[in-house]
Amino acid sequence: MVHAFLIPTPSKTYGVHSQLCWGDEKFDSHGFASSSFRRKSSLGSSTNVHQNSDNATITAEEPTTTKNNSDKKISLKSGREKRRKFIGLAKAVDRGQWKHTYSPGGLDGANFVAKSGLPDVKKSFCVLGIESSCDDTGAAIMRSDGTILGESLASQDAIHEQWGGVVPGLAKTAHEENIDRVVQSALSNANMKIEDVDAIGVTVGPGLEICLRVGCNKGRELAMEHKKPFVGVHHLEAHILMARIPSDKYSKDNNSEQLPGENLSSDRAMEFPFLALLVSGGHCQILKCLGIGKYTIIGGTLDDSLGEAFDKTARLLGLPVGGGGGPAVEALARDGDPKSVKLPIPLQKRKDCDFSYAGLKTAVRLAAEKICVERGVEAPEHLSHEDKANIASSFQHVAFRHVEIRLGRAMERVQKEDGIHTLAVVGGVAANKELRRRLDVLCSDQSEPWDMLVPPPRLCTDQGAMSAWAAVERIMVGSSDLADNQEVFARYPFSSTDS
Repeated sequence: MVHAFLIPTPSKTYGVHSQLCWGDEKFDSHGFASSSFRRKSSLGSSTNVHQNSDNATITAEEPTTTKNNSDKKISLKSGREKRRKFIGLAKAVDRGQWKHTYSPGGLDGANFVAKSGLPDVKKSFCVLGIESSCDDTGAAIMRSDGTILGESLASQDAIHEQWGGVVPGLAKTAHEENIDRVVQSALSNANMKIEDVDAIGVTVGPGLEICLRVGCNKGRELAMEHKKPFVGVHHLEAHILMARIPSDKYSKDNNSEQLPGENLSSDRAMEFPFLALLVSGGHCQILKCLGIGKYTIIGGTLDDSLGEAFDKTARLLGLPVGGGGGPAVEALARDGDPKSVKLPIPLQKRKDCDFSYAGLKTAVRLAAEKICVERGVEAPEHLSHEDKANIASSFQHVAFRHVEIRLGRAMERVQKEDGIHTLAVVGGVAANKELRRRLDVLCSDQSEPWDMLVPPPRLCTDQGAMSAWAAVERIMVGSSDLADNQEVFARYPFSSTDS
């Protein structure tokens, strides 16, 4: 029997991150299962939990045989050996260890297939996008030129605030309660009915599987019932592609009305190839973006994401995290001195483009505890506003300095090797104003200045427009998926490419 249970270390920032385990296995960041979470009875055998007809919990012991123990030891040894190969390497990178990877264009990234058909791409079309990868239920209607015609978002901030992060089971229930209303609201705001929509795109991974399934099932249901082309959207690609929306198309109230029948796929804010910095609550990557579904990861986090580090710092300082730890730390940091607390810049001896934030989180905690001792205070959350502001400001300064160093190295590399000089900054943490300012300076200070594009803050975080736009981009290259057998994926890395 498979059991679902939660690891009580959820995280929410400008973007979101949380951990979900199934059965006796927790899947690590490299895609391998760990059996260290198997629950044991006092006799040492596995314990299964069942519900009888009266909803009373009973347990049944599974006898442990010598053969089963032997097989288990072999499996654990094999898993440890496989994981050992990935120690010190960036997470969520395809090195052949993943069962499912994202490659809509096939092995060469260019063979797209319209499995469920396509709307007429020679003229303007509209897509309904649905997003439910974590804790916000989003839907939007987007025209193929990038104009958002109508959108709706149901936030779960109030639900999760008391827990200090996202609780997947509560998030799933809220998605189920909100999904129909949110989709209908987006349609109403666009003055449209579902029959007027030309295609449907829905996030299918990565994310919280039980949450993804709510949005995916809704999208599949609508696509099959109304016979619409269907696109299973990759959540990270959707963040990246938001930077390609022309800036005058962010609202249906823009002044550049598309001519009837006109559909200019070349009308994009930036063209491939370009460099992307993706920073959110669950991910931290530098990618060379070569085309739809075709990405090369130049750098990734070895442990924690930037957004997760913001979340942990917010909780350490006792800040409200219902709306995300990132915005809370950012606001507090404005009142502090970024040089007041000495913190180490991570990975100074590694001359690559990877990130690490686990050590910085520990350094912040130790520094805060030292200040508590000096002030005679029991816990960091009881420190004065000035002390907490100084800690927040110093943390943010060092965290962003780490980004500047790794990103600067990647920029130098792709400019030399590929002639790229355009940067997209995407993901939830891209909403941080100080990060935007510092990266703008980084781009301007290059020997050949770079162009930097960042979506508006509200489009950096999770919402329905990102799914709709990613579906538009897929459709424009002739790609769609089958709705009837679409799966969702908690882990869904981009397929590796050496191009």
